[in-house]
Amino acid sequence: MVTKVRGNFADFEGTITVAENIAESAAKATIRTASISTGNDDRDAHVKNEDFFAVEQYPEITFKTTNLNVDENGNGTVTGDLTIKDTTKSIDLDVEDVATAEDPFGNTRLGFEATTKINRNDFGIDFNAPLKTGGVLVSEEIKIELEVSAIKQ
Repeated sequence: MVTKVRGNFADFEGTITVAENIAESAAKATIRTASISTGNDDRDAHVKNEDFFAVEQYPEITFKTTNLNVDENGNGTVTGDLTIKDTTKSIDLDVEDVATAEDPFGNTRLGFEATTKINRNDFGIDFNAPLKTGGVLVSEEIKIELEVSAIKQ
């Protein structure tokens, strides 16, 4: 590996159901794999093909919470089922800065940041290429970063 490659998904949706007791809250999200962008058209085409996301066969990534453990300061862990390429694994998201506020337009917003790391091989994404200098082209570890702002409906 020579450098980090960052990417994002432009097409996604999600819902957060906030209960009075935060531990009873829930969230789910759906991400369209074809909306991946890494800032390089050739790389994006490769990531969309069978070596990585296989977007024709697996058009969505999903996440659904199974447990919330967030303290009164808005920090904690959200556990949920992440499904990529029909493989579902439980993951923990480290959550911080969960807060609600009214925005200038009168909407109630919930915002937070969350991070986790996954091994892409666990989800059937196992493409790699050796480098002449040693090592491999693509790391097995993928860092996931979320910055969420949701509007109460």
